[in-house]
Amino acid sequence: MPLELFRIDDRLIHGQVVVGWGQPMRLGFIVLVDDEVASSEWERELYRMGVPPEVDVVFETVDGAAARIEEFAKDPRPGILLTGDVESMARLAERCGRVRTVNLGGIHHRAGRMQKLRYVFLAPDEEGALRALEQTGIAVTAQDVPGARPVPLSDVLAGKGE
Repeated sequence: MPLELFRIDDRLIHGQVVVGWGQPMRLGFIVLVDDEVASSEWERELYRMGVPPEVDVVFETVDGAAARIEEFAKDPRPGILLTGDVESMARLAERCGRVRTVNLGGIHHRAGRMQKLRYVFLAPDEEGALRALEQTGIAVTAQDVPGARPVPLSDVLAGKGE
């Protein structure tokens, strides 16, 4: 049961990921893909503190994760791969070819973004990148917690689904 979830969540590792997704999945590892976090010992320690000791956390750059994706895929434990933004997930998908589904988690408000769902705000370039992912055959849905209904990208972009 390797890499069961590829999630975009700008909060990266937080309670909803660790408890909401991690516990039902019996999570064994998290791959946090972020170029800045991967290069900051302080940030890596901060994120590691939010994870139970039985769950391994691997910090990688986009290029590092793409190079190790087969290793992660062969891990017998259930895993989650997280990016904090659409652009990083799109770069990873382009480089490794292993991404089949993308889960939009919390993508919060900032300048230039428009609200699509209660927990998803997107800028036009992010919408375009998600459409491009879907055109390559990657299923893109929004789902904040495991018990919620996955919302297809077309509904997300139309602001429907809640």
